[in-house]
Amino acid sequence: MSKKTPSQSKAILTEIVLPNDTNNLNNLMGGRLLHWMDIAAAITAHRHCNRTCVTAAVNNVSFENPIPRGSIVTLEANISRAFSSSMEIFIDVWIEDKLSGNKTKCNEAIYTFVAVDIMGKPTKVAEVNPETELEKIRFDGALRRRQLSLILAGKLKANDASELKALFQ
Repeated sequence: MSKKTPSQSKAILTEIVLPNDTNNLNNLMGGRLLHWMDIAAAITAHRHCNRTCVTAAVNNVSFENPIPRGSIVTLEANISRAFSSSMEIFIDVWIEDKLSGNKTKCNEAIYTFVAVDIMGKPTKVAEVNPETELEKIRFDGALRRRQLSLILAGKLKANDASELKALFQ
């Protein structure tokens, strides 16, 4: 199985915030944004391994800035790292200024997907070959995030988390 670059798996999803997408403050509902993120991440995971992929975890979501009604929202999903059958996907959320066209990053999230075969069993995926500086930073951090997640789930002992321990030595 050959390595793939994050750009080979990337997904870009653009939406407009309509009245039915908003809360009482006329901002995009968090649940709708999570839905869009899940779709963008699923497409990225599928493009990486050409298999059915399922959401395993929503590891982190940052709702940093509200997204007003009428906004044009672009979600950019990139794979940061692949493990045996799981893939960490970063989603950056941008809003576009209607007059200038300038984009401002307003939110981000990290999802984990697992590739499955026709029987629904986890199956191997290709490794990720990061190229840009940001891809390398996210790739390196993915192992630490995975180890922390496994510790919190009780599937890894803290003493065995070599990448996390290295941060404190």
